Amino acid sequence: MRPVMLSAIRPAAALVSVDGFGGLVRLALVVVVCTGLAAAINHWGHLGHGRDDILAALRACVQLGVVGLLIFAVLKSWWLTLGFITLMLSVASLTAGRRLNRHGAWWLATAPVALGAVPVAVGLLLSGLIPRQPIAVVPIVGILIGGAMTATTLAGRRSLDALRTRHGEYEAGLSIGLLPRDSALLIARDDAALALVPGLDQTRTVGLVTLPGAFVGMLLGGASPLQAAAVQLVVLVALLLVQSIAVLVTVELVARGRFGTRQVGRSFMST
Repeated sequence: MRPVMLSAIRPAAALVSVDGFGGLVRLALVVVVCTGLAAAINHWGHLGHGRDDILAALRACVQLGVVGLLIFAVLKSWWLTLGFITLMLSVASLTAGRRLNRHGAWWLATAPVALGAVPVAVGLLLSGLIPRQPIAVVPIVGILIGGAMTATTLAGRRSLDALRTRHGEYEAGLSIGLLPRDSALLIARDDAALALVPGLDQTRTVGLVTLPGAFVGMLLGGASPLQAAAVQLVVLVALLLVQSIAVLVTVELVARGRFGTRQVGRSFMST
């Protein structure tokens, strides 16, 4: 089977024009305006994330700039590529873990993130569909890690919220002889599964509502529509698998009391 190439020899077009000083000024203006409006709307609507919007945009500017400077060196060496992938896994685990265990063992989030992304990425490489080249591996693995991180965060937060707000049902499960883990799963599983909805909707409506980044990037890079569609299809179905694994592992960890602030009751603390 001929590998699906993820990069073209030369770009056919640019999605965003930043040529020259004028292009950079327009870029900076758009970033400032969009970020400022997002922060203002958050503040006006009492959504609580106005400051987070600004900090996230600043981090994105710095991180993308650094990655842009380093990526060519990274892609020339498999050792550097593996190191970069390890860094992505670490940052994703830290981000998800701090959302679920801000003052606790955040590193436990490594389990759902890594167990979701790594086996699926290895499977894609072994299938021969994806070229075994750093320039192909890095973006695919990055997308899978990002999907696992998002699914872990959403599933964990939804599970913990369900256990806090429906703690009486959890106690009722214990009263009829259920083990703490089983009672917690009974309450948290359905809410955790909601983390799968965005990925399902994206897959159902791809090409009709949105044209995802991998598809557009392939077309702009000069690939044929069939190649672009093949790459996007691989990414979407792989993400479904990654997110399913991440959610399953996350809800199991929550049910065993490994995540959260332990404010759901003494009986849940003992799991």
